[in-house]
Amino acid sequence: MERAVKTQLHAWRRVIFALFLRELQSKFNDKLGLGWAFAEPFVFVFFLAFGRSLITDSDVHSIPVFLFMMIGLMGIQSFLTCLGSVPNAIKQNKPLYAFRQVQPIAALITAGFMEFCIKLGVTVLIFIAIYLLQMDFQLADPLLLLFLYLTLWIFAISVSLIFGVLNTFVPETGKIKGLLTRPLFFISCIFFSLQDIPPEYWHWFTWNPLVHFIELARYACYPSYGNKGVSINFVLEVTAITFFFSLAIYHISWKKVLAR
Repeated sequence: MERAVKTQLHAWRRVIFALFLRELQSKFNDKLGLGWAFAEPFVFVFFLAFGRSLITDSDVHSIPVFLFMMIGLMGIQSFLTCLGSVPNAIKQNKPLYAFRQVQPIAALITAGFMEFCIKLGVTVLIFIAIYLLQMDFQLADPLLLLFLYLTLWIFAISVSLIFGVLNTFVPETGKIKGLLTRPLFFISCIFFSLQDIPPEYWHWFTWNPLVHFIELARYACYPSYGNKGVSINFVLEVTAITFFFSLAIYHISWKKVLAR
């Protein structure tokens, strides 16, 4: 039994690695190549945050404006780019399902890992830029920040799996997904803090898990920012429910996905 499990895991590792190399080759085969995958989100996050800091140079509840915006933009960008591209991986790799070792979830995990690596690279570039610009940056609880970031990716890939399966049966789901995710950029506390809103209106925003992810990430860097209105328990509960729900949907439908 143990040997069979090890054999299966080894086969999965080879499949995901092969799909990863295929994804690299197909996605970044132009002149700009892989470098553009890191440069484009870095330029977007850096200049949008830097532009906001030029307009308002005061701190936002003890966090410098640039860092306040950067944390929020990295959180929302990580979620939206994952949700934008990863669900399509199931359909795009359909010809490969003729091989018994390749399953739809392997393609989705590969696409999610690709996006994760890109955003990790963008994060490194931003930290280098902060160091070169000699900005004062505080990281009080790096373990909490890392935990939140990994949990955000589990949540994003779980939601992507749900939309990926639905998109296989109902192609119009992609349009609905775009309609649902577009407002998230404006209601996830990217440009403002939850503390700027009167507490009696917090419930209009705290249903959104991204608000909890982003506000807690800011708190992990600057404890003086506070964590009023958000809860790490809510983050864990929503992520766990979404994760198991997505696996349940995939488990009952993956054979039908292969037949589509």
